[in-house]
Amino acid sequence: MAMATGPPPLTGIKVLEFAGLAPGPFAGMLLADAGASVLRIDRAQHGGGARPAQDLLTRHKASLAVDLKRPRGAALVRALVAGGADVLVDPFRPGVLEKLGLGPRELLALNPRLVYARLTGFRRDGRYKDMAGHDINYLAVSGALSLLGREADTPHPPMNLLADFAGGGATLFQGILLALLARQASGRGQVVEASMVDGASYLATFPRLLLKTGLGARGRGRNLLDGGCPYYDTYATKDGRYMSVGALEPQFFAALMAGLGLAGQGWEARRHDPGEWPALRRVLEHVFARRTRSEWEAVFDGTDACCAPVLDYAELETDPAREGDQRPAVALRRTPCLAVKRQGDAPGDAATHGQGRGVPGDGYEGAALTPGQGGEEVLAQWLGWTKGNEYDVSDGGFVLAKAESKL
Repeated sequence: MAMATGPPPLTGIKVLEFAGLAPGPFAGMLLADAGASVLRIDRAQHGGGARPAQDLLTRHKASLAVDLKRPRGAALVRALVAGGADVLVDPFRPGVLEKLGLGPRELLALNPRLVYARLTGFRRDGRYKDMAGHDINYLAVSGALSLLGREADTPHPPMNLLADFAGGGATLFQGILLALLARQASGRGQVVEASMVDGASYLATFPRLLLKTGLGARGRGRNLLDGGCPYYDTYATKDGRYMSVGALEPQFFAALMAGLGLAGQGWEARRHDPGEWPALRRVLEHVFARRTRSEWEAVFDGTDACCAPVLDYAELETDPAREGDQRPAVALRRTPCLAVKRQGDAPGDAATHGQGRGVPGDGYEGAALTPGQGGEEVLAQWLGWTKGNEYDVSDGGFVLAKAESKL
Protein backbone atom coordinates (compact mmCIF):
# COMPACT_ATOMS: atom_id res chain seq x y z
CA MET A 1 0.00 0.00 0.00
CA ALA A 2 1.31 3.45 -0.90
CA MET A 3 2.45 5.61 1.99
CA ALA A 4 0.30 8.70 2.62
CA THR A 5 2.01 11.98 1.77
CA GLY A 6 2.06 14.64 4.47
CA PRO A 7 2.94 18.33 4.26
CA PRO A 8 6.58 19.35 3.65
CA PRO A 9 8.81 19.02 6.73
CA LEU A 10 9.13 22.75 7.52
CA THR A 11 5.46 23.62 7.02
CA GLY A 12 4.47 26.26 9.56
CA ILE A 13 7.98 27.64 10.01
CA LYS A 14 8.07 31.41 9.40
CA VAL A 15 11.32 32.88 8.06
CA LEU A 16 12.43 36.48 7.64
CA GLU A 17 15.28 36.59 5.12
CA PHE A 18 17.07 39.91 4.73
CA ALA A 19 17.88 40.36 1.06
CA GLY A 20 21.44 39.53 0.05
CA LEU A 21 23.31 37.78 -2.72
CA ALA A 22 24.16 34.10 -3.22
CA PRO A 23 24.65 32.28 0.12
CA GLY A 24 21.96 33.95 2.24
CA PRO A 25 19.24 33.58 -0.41
CA PHE A 26 20.40 29.99 -1.00
CA ALA A 27 19.82 29.16 2.66
CA GLY A 28 16.40 30.78 2.41
CA MET A 29 15.62 28.82 -0.75
CA LEU A 30 16.50 25.55 0.97
CA LEU A 31 14.10 26.46 3.78
CA ALA A 32 11.38 27.44 1.28
CA ASP A 33 11.83 24.25 -0.75
CA ALA A 34 11.28 22.32 2.47
CA GLY A 35 7.96 24.08 3.03
CA ALA A 36 8.87 27.05 5.24
CA SER A 37 7.10 30.35 4.58
CA VAL A 38 9.99 32.65 3.61
CA LEU A 39 9.45 36.40 3.51
CA ARG A 40 12.36 38.32 2.01
CA ILE A 41 12.99 41.81 3.39
CA ASP A 42 14.02 44.00 0.44
CA ARG A 43 15.07 47.62 0.33
CA ALA A 44 12.25 50.12 -0.08
CA GLN A 45 11.77 51.38 -3.63
CA HIS A 46 11.77 55.15 -3.14
CA GLY A 47 10.47 57.47 -5.82
CA GLY A 48 9.35 54.99 -8.47
CA GLY A 49 8.03 51.60 -9.40
CA ALA A 50 9.35 48.48 -7.80
CA ARG A 51 12.33 46.92 -9.57
CA PRO A 52 13.27 43.23 -9.36
CA ALA A 53 16.14 42.56 -6.97
CA GLN A 54 19.36 40.95 -8.22
CA ASP A 55 18.49 37.56 -6.80
CA LEU A 56 17.38 34.49 -8.73
CA LEU A 57 17.17 32.16 -5.71
CA THR A 58 13.57 33.14 -5.09
CA ARG A 59 11.36 30.11 -5.59
CA HIS A 60 8.54 29.61 -3.10
CA LYS A 61 9.32 33.02 -1.49
CA ALA A 62 7.50 36.33 -1.05
CA SER A 63 8.85 39.84 -0.42
CA LEU A 64 8.36 42.95 1.67
CA ALA A 65 10.04 46.23 0.73
CA VAL A 66 11.14 47.97 3.95
CA ASP A 67 13.27 51.03 4.69
CA LEU A 68 15.03 49.78 7.80
CA LYS A 69 16.40 53.27 8.55
CA ARG A 70 12.90 54.61 9.09
CA PRO A 71 11.66 53.98 12.64
CA ARG A 72 8.32 52.60 11.43
CA GLY A 73 10.13 50.32 8.98
CA ALA A 74 12.36 48.80 11.64
CA ALA A 75 9.30 48.66 13.92
CA LEU A 76 7.53 46.50 11.33
CA VAL A 77 10.36 43.95 11.43
CA ARG A 78 10.32 43.93 15.23
CA ALA A 79 6.57 43.36 15.17
CA LEU A 80 6.98 40.41 12.80
CA VAL A 81 9.58 38.90 15.12
CA ALA A 82 7.44 39.49 18.18
CA GLY A 83 4.47 38.01 16.33
CA GLY A 84 6.11 34.62 16.07
CA ALA A 85 8.77 34.51 13.37
CA ASP A 86 10.78 31.33 13.80
CA VAL A 87 13.94 32.15 11.84
CA LEU A 88 15.73 35.32 10.79
CA VAL A 89 18.52 35.16 8.18
CA ASP A 90 21.14 37.92 8.50
CA PRO A 91 23.50 38.08 5.47
CA PHE A 92 25.14 41.41 6.35
CA ARG A 93 28.60 42.26 7.56
CA PRO A 94 28.93 42.26 11.37
CA GLY A 95 27.20 45.15 13.12
CA VAL A 96 24.81 46.25 10.37
CA LEU A 97 21.59 45.05 12.00
CA GLU A 98 22.77 46.02 15.49
CA LYS A 99 23.01 49.65 14.34
CA LEU A 100 19.37 49.46 13.25
CA GLY A 101 18.19 48.06 16.59
CA LEU A 102 17.61 44.67 14.97
CA GLY A 103 20.47 42.71 16.47
CA PRO A 104 20.09 39.40 18.27
CA ARG A 105 19.98 40.95 21.74
CA GLU A 106 16.97 43.10 20.87
CA LEU A 107 15.09 40.52 18.82
CA LEU A 108 15.65 37.52 21.10
CA ALA A 109 14.29 39.66 23.94
CA LEU A 110 11.10 40.13 21.90
CA ASN A 111 10.90 36.47 20.87
CA PRO A 112 13.03 34.01 22.85
CA ARG A 113 12.09 31.21 20.41
CA LEU A 114 13.69 33.00 17.44
CA VAL A 115 16.55 31.31 15.60
CA TYR A 116 18.77 34.24 14.63
CA ALA A 117 20.92 32.89 11.78
CA ARG A 118 23.98 34.92 10.77
CA LEU A 119 26.28 34.33 7.83
CA THR A 120 29.62 35.99 7.17
CA GLY A 121 32.46 35.35 4.76
CA PHE A 122 35.46 35.67 7.05
CA ARG A 123 35.29 34.62 10.69
CA ARG A 124 33.73 37.18 13.02
CA ASP A 125 36.69 36.83 15.38
CA GLY A 126 39.48 36.41 12.82
CA ARG A 127 42.17 38.69 11.39
CA TYR A 128 40.12 39.36 8.22
CA LYS A 129 36.82 40.21 9.97
CA ASP A 130 36.80 43.87 8.85
CA MET A 131 37.69 43.16 5.21
CA ALA A 132 35.46 42.74 2.18
CA GLY A 133 35.75 39.48 0.29
CA HIS A 134 34.20 37.02 -2.11
CA ASP A 135 34.04 33.23 -2.46
CA ILE A 136 37.60 33.00 -3.82
CA ASN A 137 38.98 34.92 -0.83
CA TYR A 138 37.13 32.86 1.77
CA LEU A 139 38.21 29.69 0.01
CA ALA A 140 41.79 30.97 -0.07
CA VAL A 141 42.17 31.67 3.66
CA SER A 142 40.32 28.44 4.57
CA GLY A 143 43.17 26.44 3.05
CA ALA A 144 40.86 24.60 0.65
CA LEU A 145 41.87 26.62 -2.40
CA SER A 146 45.47 25.48 -2.03
CA LEU A 147 44.30 21.96 -2.88
CA LEU A 148 42.42 22.84 -6.09
CA GLY A 149 43.92 23.03 -9.57
CA ARG A 150 46.42 21.37 -11.87
CA GLU A 151 50.02 20.85 -10.86
CA ALA A 152 51.45 23.31 -13.38
CA ASP A 153 48.72 25.94 -12.91
CA THR A 154 47.67 28.37 -10.20
CA PRO A 155 45.12 27.31 -7.57
CA HIS A 156 41.72 27.45 -9.24
CA PRO A 157 38.29 27.79 -7.55
CA PRO A 158 35.27 25.74 -8.73
CA MET A 159 33.21 28.84 -9.61
CA ASN A 160 31.64 30.02 -6.35
CA LEU A 161 30.21 26.67 -5.34
CA LEU A 162 32.43 25.68 -2.45
CA ALA A 163 32.51 28.73 -0.17
CA ASP A 164 29.35 30.66 -1.08
CA PHE A 165 26.90 27.81 -1.47
CA ALA A 166 28.27 24.65 0.16
CA GLY A 167 30.32 26.26 2.93
CA GLY A 168 27.96 29.22 3.32
CA GLY A 169 24.29 28.81 2.46
CA ALA A 170 24.00 25.04 2.87
CA THR A 171 26.00 25.10 6.11
CA LEU A 172 23.81 27.88 7.50
CA PHE A 173 20.73 25.83 6.56
CA GLN A 174 22.16 22.92 8.53
CA GLY A 175 22.76 25.18 11.52
CA ILE A 176 19.19 26.47 11.36
CA LEU A 177 17.82 22.93 11.36
CA LEU A 178 20.02 22.02 14.35
CA ALA A 179 18.78 25.09 16.25
CA LEU A 180 15.14 24.27 15.45
CA LEU A 181 15.73 20.73 16.68
CA ALA A 182 17.35 22.00 19.89
CA ARG A 183 14.39 24.37 20.39
CA GLN A 184 12.05 21.38 20.59
CA ALA A 185 13.80 20.33 23.80
CA SER A 186 14.59 23.74 25.34
CA GLY A 187 11.74 25.87 24.04
CA ARG A 188 14.27 28.58 23.23
CA GLY A 189 15.89 29.81 20.06
CA GLN A 190 19.51 30.93 19.74
CA VAL A 191 22.03 32.68 17.56
CA VAL A 192 23.45 30.54 14.74
CA GLU A 193 26.73 31.80 13.32
CA ALA A 194 28.18 30.41 10.10
CA SER A 195 31.17 31.65 8.16
CA MET A 196 32.17 30.61 4.67
CA VAL A 197 35.77 30.16 5.82
CA ASP A 198 34.78 27.63 8.47
CA GLY A 199 32.22 25.96 6.21
CA ALA A 200 34.69 25.49 3.37
CA SER A 201 37.36 24.27 5.79
CA TYR A 202 34.94 21.73 7.27
CA LEU A 203 34.01 20.45 3.82
CA ALA A 204 37.71 19.95 3.15
CA THR A 205 38.14 17.69 6.19
CA PHE A 206 38.94 14.57 4.17
CA PRO A 207 41.53 16.08 1.77
CA ARG A 208 43.06 17.95 4.72
CA LEU A 209 43.54 14.65 6.52
CA LEU A 210 44.94 13.07 3.35
CA LEU A 211 47.77 15.61 3.40
CA LYS A 212 49.30 13.56 6.22
CA THR A 213 49.10 10.33 4.22
CA GLY A 214 50.52 8.95 1.01
CA LEU A 215 47.23 9.60 -0.77
CA GLY A 216 47.47 13.38 -0.56
CA ALA A 217 51.03 14.40 0.26
CA ARG A 218 52.46 14.78 -3.26
CA GLY A 219 51.40 18.41 -3.79
CA ARG A 220 48.49 20.00 -5.63
CA GLY A 221 47.45 18.21 -8.80
CA ARG A 222 49.73 15.20 -8.25
CA ASN A 223 47.58 12.94 -6.09
CA LEU A 224 44.99 10.23 -6.57
CA LEU A 225 41.86 12.41 -6.44
CA ASP A 226 42.97 15.86 -7.58
CA GLY A 227 43.80 15.32 -11.25
CA GLY A 228 47.21 13.76 -10.79
CA CYS A 229 46.05 10.20 -11.35
CA PRO A 230 45.19 9.37 -14.99
CA TYR A 231 42.37 6.98 -14.10
CA TYR A 232 40.61 9.68 -12.06
CA ASP A 233 40.31 12.46 -14.63
CA THR A 234 38.44 13.66 -17.73
CA TYR A 235 39.32 13.07 -21.38
CA ALA A 236 38.41 14.79 -24.64
CA THR A 237 36.57 12.75 -27.24
CA LYS A 238 36.65 12.95 -31.03
CA ASP A 239 33.74 15.43 -31.15
CA GLY A 240 35.23 17.83 -28.58
CA ARG A 241 33.20 16.54 -25.68
CA TYR A 242 34.44 14.76 -22.57
CA MET A 243 34.27 11.51 -20.63
CA SER A 244 34.92 11.24 -16.90
CA VAL A 245 36.96 8.36 -15.48
CA GLY A 246 37.00 7.26 -11.84
CA ALA A 247 38.22 3.65 -12.07
CA LEU A 248 40.01 3.46 -8.72
CA GLU A 249 39.31 -0.10 -7.57
CA PRO A 250 41.03 -2.98 -9.43
CA GLN A 251 37.83 -4.51 -10.79
CA PHE A 252 36.67 -1.12 -12.10
CA PHE A 253 40.07 -0.42 -13.65
CA ALA A 254 39.99 -3.81 -15.36
CA ALA A 255 36.56 -2.99 -16.82
CA LEU A 256 37.92 0.34 -18.06
CA MET A 257 40.89 -1.28 -19.75
CA ALA A 258 38.62 -3.85 -21.39
CA GLY A 259 36.28 -1.18 -22.73
CA LEU A 260 39.18 0.84 -24.11
CA GLY A 261 40.80 -2.18 -25.72
CA LEU A 262 43.83 -1.93 -23.44
CA ALA A 263 43.43 -5.16 -21.44
CA GLY A 264 46.49 -7.38 -21.24
CA GLN A 265 49.05 -4.59 -21.72
CA GLY A 266 50.20 -4.62 -18.11
CA TRP A 267 48.56 -1.40 -16.94
CA GLU A 268 46.64 -3.30 -14.27
CA ALA A 269 49.90 -4.10 -12.46
CA ARG A 270 51.57 -0.73 -13.04
CA ARG A 271 48.73 1.64 -12.28
CA HIS A 272 49.74 2.27 -8.63
CA ASP A 273 53.19 3.59 -9.63
CA PRO A 274 53.03 7.41 -10.02
CA GLY A 275 56.07 7.15 -12.25
CA GLU A 276 53.89 5.36 -14.81
CA TRP A 277 51.06 7.88 -14.67
CA PRO A 278 52.31 10.25 -17.41
CA ALA A 279 52.64 7.38 -19.90
CA LEU A 280 49.21 5.99 -19.00
CA ARG A 281 47.67 9.45 -19.35
CA ARG A 282 49.06 9.79 -22.88
CA VAL A 283 47.61 6.42 -23.80
CA LEU A 284 44.19 7.32 -22.42
CA GLU A 285 44.18 10.68 -24.17
CA HIS A 286 45.00 9.00 -27.49
CA VAL A 287 42.39 6.26 -27.14
CA PHE A 288 39.52 8.51 -26.00
CA ALA A 289 40.18 10.88 -28.90
CA ARG A 290 39.45 8.10 -31.42
CA ARG A 291 35.69 8.05 -30.82
CA THR A 292 32.87 10.47 -30.10
CA ARG A 293 31.36 10.79 -26.68
CA SER A 294 28.18 8.98 -27.73
CA GLU A 295 30.29 6.11 -29.08
CA TRP A 296 32.09 5.81 -25.75
CA GLU A 297 28.75 5.97 -23.94
CA ALA A 298 27.63 2.98 -25.99
CA VAL A 299 30.73 1.14 -24.78
CA PHE A 300 30.53 1.99 -21.08
CA ASP A 301 26.84 2.45 -20.27
CA GLY A 302 25.74 -0.36 -17.96
CA THR A 303 29.31 -1.35 -17.02
CA ASP A 304 31.32 -0.96 -13.81
CA ALA A 305 34.18 0.90 -15.50
CA CYS A 306 33.30 4.14 -13.68
CA CYS A 307 33.33 5.94 -17.00
CA ALA A 308 30.50 8.38 -17.68
CA PRO A 309 29.88 11.36 -19.98
CA VAL A 310 30.47 14.95 -18.87
CA LEU A 311 27.04 16.49 -19.46
CA ASP A 312 26.28 20.18 -19.75
CA TYR A 313 23.10 21.87 -18.62
CA ALA A 314 21.94 22.72 -22.14
CA GLU A 315 21.61 19.04 -23.01
CA LEU A 316 20.23 18.12 -19.61
CA GLU A 317 17.51 20.71 -20.10
CA THR A 318 16.49 19.46 -23.53
CA ASP A 319 17.12 15.70 -23.41
CA PRO A 320 14.44 13.92 -21.33
CA ALA A 321 16.49 10.70 -21.37
CA ARG A 322 19.13 12.37 -19.17
CA GLU A 323 18.93 12.81 -15.40
CA GLY A 324 18.51 16.55 -15.73
CA ASP A 325 15.16 17.34 -14.12
CA GLN A 326 15.62 19.43 -10.98
CA ARG A 327 14.45 17.55 -7.90
CA PRO A 328 14.56 18.25 -4.17
CA ALA A 329 17.99 17.75 -2.62
CA VAL A 330 16.71 14.71 -0.74
CA ALA A 331 13.65 12.47 -1.06
CA LEU A 332 11.55 12.32 2.12
CA ARG A 333 9.10 9.47 1.73
CA ARG A 334 6.48 10.65 4.21
CA THR A 335 6.84 14.46 4.05
CA PRO A 336 8.34 15.36 0.66
CA CYS A 337 9.77 18.79 -0.06
CA LEU A 338 8.21 21.03 -2.70
CA ALA A 339 8.64 20.34 -6.40
CA VAL A 340 10.89 22.41 -8.62
CA LYS A 341 10.10 20.97 -12.05
CA ARG A 342 6.53 21.65 -13.19
CA GLN A 343 4.52 18.45 -13.01
CA GLY A 344 0.89 19.13 -13.91
CA ASP A 345 -1.88 17.15 -12.34
CA ALA A 346 -0.12 13.77 -12.14
CA PRO A 347 3.31 14.31 -10.57
CA GLY A 348 4.02 10.65 -9.86
CA ASP A 349 6.36 9.84 -6.95
CA ALA A 350 6.04 12.93 -4.73
CA ALA A 351 9.03 12.00 -2.56
CA THR A 352 11.36 11.70 -5.53
CA HIS A 353 10.08 14.60 -7.60
CA GLY A 354 8.69 16.81 -4.84
CA GLN A 355 5.08 17.72 -4.18
CA GLY A 356 3.14 20.58 -5.73
CA ARG A 357 3.18 21.93 -9.24
CA GLY A 358 6.79 23.20 -9.33
CA VAL A 359 7.96 26.60 -10.45
CA PRO A 360 8.39 28.41 -13.77
CA GLY A 361 11.78 27.71 -15.28
CA ASP A 362 12.02 24.19 -13.84
CA GLY A 363 15.23 25.05 -11.98
CA TYR A 364 17.00 26.23 -15.15
CA GLU A 365 15.68 29.80 -15.15
CA GLY A 366 15.53 31.96 -12.05
CA ALA A 367 12.48 34.13 -11.48
CA ALA A 368 13.14 37.64 -10.22
CA LEU A 369 11.09 38.58 -7.16
CA THR A 370 9.91 42.19 -7.20
CA PRO A 371 10.19 43.91 -3.79
CA GLY A 372 6.79 43.67 -2.14
CA GLN A 373 5.60 40.78 -4.32
CA GLY A 374 3.37 38.45 -2.31
CA GLY A 375 4.14 40.23 0.94
CA GLU A 376 0.61 41.30 1.77
CA GLU A 377 -0.64 37.73 1.41
CA VAL A 378 2.07 36.46 3.78
CA LEU A 379 1.28 39.11 6.40
CA ALA A 380 -2.34 38.00 6.28
CA GLN A 381 -1.37 34.34 6.61
CA TRP A 382 1.12 34.85 9.43
CA LEU A 383 -0.70 37.36 11.60
CA GLY A 384 -4.02 38.20 9.98
CA TRP A 385 -2.76 41.69 9.20
CA THR A 386 -4.42 43.95 6.64
CA LYS A 387 -3.19 47.09 4.94
CA GLY A 388 -4.38 50.25 6.64
CA ASN A 389 -4.82 48.55 9.97
CA GLU A 390 -1.60 46.93 11.21
CA TYR A 391 0.62 48.22 8.39
CA ASP A 392 0.78 50.75 5.57
CA VAL A 393 2.90 51.32 2.49
CA SER A 394 4.70 54.66 2.49
CA ASP A 395 7.27 55.94 -0.03
CA GLY A 396 7.87 52.52 -1.52
CA GLY A 397 8.21 50.67 1.79
CA PHE A 398 6.05 48.77 4.24
CA VAL A 399 5.78 50.39 7.69
CA LEU A 400 4.07 49.60 10.97
CA ALA A 401 0.79 51.49 11.09
CA LYS A 402 0.66 51.95 14.87
CA ALA A 403 3.17 53.28 17.35
CA GLU A 404 5.75 50.75 18.53
CA SER A 405 4.52 51.11 22.13
CA LYS A 406 5.33 47.58 23.33
CA LEU A 407 8.25 46.72 21.06
